[in-house]
Amino acid sequence: MGLIKIFSGEEILAVGLKERLEEANLNVVIRDNNQANVLPSIQTAKAVELFIQEVDFGKASPIIEAFRLSI
Repeated sequence: MGLIKIFSGEEILAVGLKERLEEANLNVVIRDNNQANVLPSIQTAKAVELFIQEVDFGKASPIIEAFRLSI
């Protein structure tokens, strides 16, 4: 089984969703491709992405939907 992307957006929203999923005992992988530390002259904020295991999607889906309706 692999990872599936469930969110892509601002870091503060990603952290909020990650916390909700972890409360339901789901493992979440967060990827932040921000290169600001490598290239300090570039100040573009990249989207933060959240991933979960494919097998956990059924359990995560209602949490994700509730989160999307709350923002």
